[in-house]
Amino acid sequence: MTTFTLIIYDAPMAKERALSALRFAWTADLEGHKVKIWLFENGVYLAKKNQKPPQGLINYGQMLEDLVKNGVEVKACVVCAEARGVVSTELIDGVKLATIHELIDWTANSDKTITF
Repeated sequence: MTTFTLIIYDAPMAKERALSALRFAWTADLEGHKVKIWLFENGVYLAKKNQKPPQGLINYGQMLEDLVKNGVEVKACVVCAEARGVVSTELIDGVKLATIHELIDWTANSDKTITF
């Protein structure tokens, strides 16, 4: 079993990078790997509750919520969130705000770190 830390920089709907990251996380989790997701910069918007994308578009928030329910640990950069006016009560249940020190710990203890 491999431990992956995924670092996501992009907001939902901005580009397909966030979707690629979530698809990677979902597949790795299904294959039995340990997955951790760190939301950086605009990536913190992925964790906002109650996302309502237009009909026919993917609901990134629901994908992230499903990953959390499956045991994937998700943390969002507290400095990035505060800079964007995002507070912990607006985040999907199970997503925690964290400091860069926690990201350093994750990457130091992961087999692979991948950025999106």
